Amino acid sequence: MTRFRSALIPLTLTLLGLTGLPQQAVAAPAPATTTSACAQPFRGASADARLTSLFTNYGNDNSRLDDWTGADGTYSLRLPSGRELWIFSDTFLGKVNADGSRPPVVGEGGDTVFLNNSFAVEDGGRLSTIHDGTEADPKAVMPPRDRNHWYWAGDGTVAGGVVEVTYQEYERFGTGAWDWRWHRNVVARFAPNRLDRPVGVHPLPSGHGVAWGSGILENGGHTYVYGVEDRGSPKYMHIARVKGQSLLGRWEYLKADGTWSPDESDSARVMSGVANEYSVTRSGDGYVLITHDTTEALSAKIVAYWSCSPSGPFTGKQHIYTTPETGGNIFTYNAHAHPQVSGNGLVVSYNVNSFVNTDHYRDVSIYRPRFIDVRFG
Repeated sequence: MTRFRSALIPLTLTLLGLTGLPQQAVAAPAPATTTSACAQPFRGASADARLTSLFTNYGNDNSRLDDWTGADGTYSLRLPSGRELWIFSDTFLGKVNADGSRPPVVGEGGDTVFLNNSFAVEDGGRLSTIHDGTEADPKAVMPPRDRNHWYWAGDGTVAGGVVEVTYQEYERFGTGAWDWRWHRNVVARFAPNRLDRPVGVHPLPSGHGVAWGSGILENGGHTYVYGVEDRGSPKYMHIARVKGQSLLGRWEYLKADGTWSPDESDSARVMSGVANEYSVTRSGDGYVLITHDTTEALSAKIVAYWSCSPSGPFTGKQHIYTTPETGGNIFTYNAHAHPQVSGNGLVVSYNVNSFVNTDHYRDVSIYRPRFIDVRFG
């Protein structure tokens, strides 16, 4: 079984809550049904044609054969130059056939390159792919330490002109398809004019089973870091923060009583029902949490919750979008917002995937992000 099969499909099954660790006895509070005083009414959502066309046209273009044809993850941040950095996890590089298919990956009889992480930079409405290695032999921007480890990307920030991107390291411990596990969190620091490899990689708190970096929010002199404790189903939100912008600062963790502690073991389960990737965004007088609804298996629903504080409580669940791709072999997951990206409302992305490996070769459009504009107020 190739790394593509063993990494991509089991991972996404876990993200959907169909596998995972046994649930612990201590439960997190379910989100309250009462509406936050800071909530804004939902006004509608629609497909974002600009971003959909941007990634469709770029992915189908064969002017280079070492660039992006599909990926998931889809975080973004604004670089100091004003360009947009798109942060991806598992990524296909290569060509697209005239019929909308792609060759299989290297190792399965084709020449498509499969990397566990990459970047793309948007500059003036044009995209370019960032990877390490060479055109003939591309490598991930966040290289693994060996064949039994790899990194998937989380959210990022810019601190003192340096790009900081969170990554979760996974490790293989056996030969079976499911013999892999989350290992630790790290932050990689990149020079904004040299994004193909990090200038430094630093450990982040990892001692209590929380994958930090599901979302990041700068607010009120702090950078809030949102995480997920993934027990398969349900999944639990955790919240940490650091003073200033750099994630290398001193972390403190939200406790069950609403106070903050420097001890990661005090980090409380804030709520259940979030996905592995989600976002918290300042909007009006409040903060909106955007996530795929993981309270039900294989959900096509994207939902919003509101709070008057970046640390919650997040209440008043609103169903804001149903992903039309979901059904049959196809599933969707990990919706989150991109507040710095221009759109007709709050720009939200989500990922599309298939349970059938060969679907990714048959139709390149499956394994690409989708974008919607969500309107509140």
